[in-house]
Amino acid sequence: MSVGREFDVVLFGATGFTGGLTAEYLAAHAPNGCRWAIAGRSREKLLALRERLAEINPSCGDLDLLVADVTDRESLRAVVMRTRVVVTTVGPYLRYGEPLVAVCAETGTDYLDLTGEPEFVDRMYLDHHDAAVASGARIVHSAGFDSIPYDLGVLFTVEQLPEGVPLDVQGYVSASASFSAGTYHSAITAFSRLRQMSAIARRRRQVEGRPEDGRVVRGAKGRPRFEKDVESWVLPAPTIDPQVVLRSARVLDRYGPAFRYGHYLAVKKLPVAAGIVGAVGAAVVLAQVPPTRDWMLSRMASGDGPTRERRDKAWFRARFVGTGGGRRVVTEVSGGDPGYGETAKMLAESALCLAFDDLPKTSGQVTTAVAMGDKLIRRLVRAGLAFRVVE
Repeated sequence: MSVGREFDVVLFGATGFTGGLTAEYLAAHAPNGCRWAIAGRSREKLLALRERLAEINPSCGDLDLLVADVTDRESLRAVVMRTRVVVTTVGPYLRYGEPLVAVCAETGTDYLDLTGEPEFVDRMYLDHHDAAVASGARIVHSAGFDSIPYDLGVLFTVEQLPEGVPLDVQGYVSASASFSAGTYHSAITAFSRLRQMSAIARRRRQVEGRPEDGRVVRGAKGRPRFEKDVESWVLPAPTIDPQVVLRSARVLDRYGPAFRYGHYLAVKKLPVAAGIVGAVGAAVVLAQVPPTRDWMLSRMASGDGPTRERRDKAWFRARFVGTGGGRRVVTEVSGGDPGYGETAKMLAESALCLAFDDLPKTSGQVTTAVAMGDKLIRRLVRAGLAFRVVE
């Protein structure tokens, strides 16, 4: 276990774009007495970031700088053994993430990341879940826009419905924002590995099995259509988000004896919806061929990001329609720039929640709803995200 360590939180990848925003959020909002540090490969870049953070909060002028490489397990261990919670924004995670997960699982250190890569999450479950259970570490993936608004949004929705009855929730997400380079690179990498991703997912299902108490949890097989509940064309979204929601439902009794979830992208105009389908289809095809895959990856450089003015205009909204026990409820989770500002906020608040809040006793690979649940919802509401009942 990680009791008695020098730091409460260490942030890896702090000198990247999203990592820098997460560091800025911690500089502005970490509570007095929070012992945190930033980590990365380049001491020079860490020094420059510390100067920037000191302009936000003068106390950050003494922030500890920890030099480590996410591909060097021994340097990772030296850092991880000094902290209770590790946060990493270093992706694509399938390429760079496994050593840090392994060290955290072995040492009983809580771990958070931003990944939206299903293959990575499944591989980490197969390779490191048991070690994390044994050490007491909580391994929490997808603690940003992937997949907090949906994982916690569905939990919030379920809590408005009767207990002990079959429940159905449909989620519809809309947004106006730029995707981060990390998200883009992760998506292209995932498109190029559909066969491997499917094989790993099958292995995980075989290892996990079904809920032992006989509960039935399944995803909805949706189709493109016009949906009156959101006055939009909706497209089934092949993201990690519904997988995360269903994993929470398999663990938490509050989701009832039978639970179904559908996850969709909501688009107002039919031509735009058709364009998205065509663009994703083309990207999947092009990602199969190394030269065109490399070309697509070169379109966005890691560490790049939009201006503050552009981020300030961005927004997201996730609406959920839940039914069960004769009741129907519509809820909504909404906020500002999802790819950067709100993601940094979600990740930082998740780290503070793991470090300081009185949470249910969990270990191994767990979701945000299972590990933090209502405590994290309350933190995010205080931080400016909206969780509300619409009708």
